[in-house]
Amino acid sequence: MSEPRPYTYVTLSLQPDSAPHVGVSFHTSRLKVRAGLLLSSPRPYLDFASCEANVHISTTGAGQVTEDDLTLARDIFNAAARYLADCEQLHAEQSAKDATDTAA
Repeated sequence: MSEPRPYTYVTLSLQPDSAPHVGVSFHTSRLKVRAGLLLSSPRPYLDFASCEANVHISTTGAGQVTEDDLTLARDIFNAAARYLADCEQLHAEQSAKDATDTAA
């Protein structure tokens, strides 16, 4: 079986009388993730980038940090922790299965 190839999937939906919708799906470990503080107008940012697409997250209206911004940051943190836990669990299960299959 061949190894899965990494890719980024980007869609743009435009419908009359509706706001545009952009979807970005990263299916690659070649993703660059950075976070920091913009010093020119102090506010935090979080960036996800591949060769094909970039997603930039920052405060509401590029303004001061609000309670809603704090809630979103906590949601991102919790989702990332869950993603890590799921990846670790599946990797351990898959590695154990591969070791068993190799021994057989």
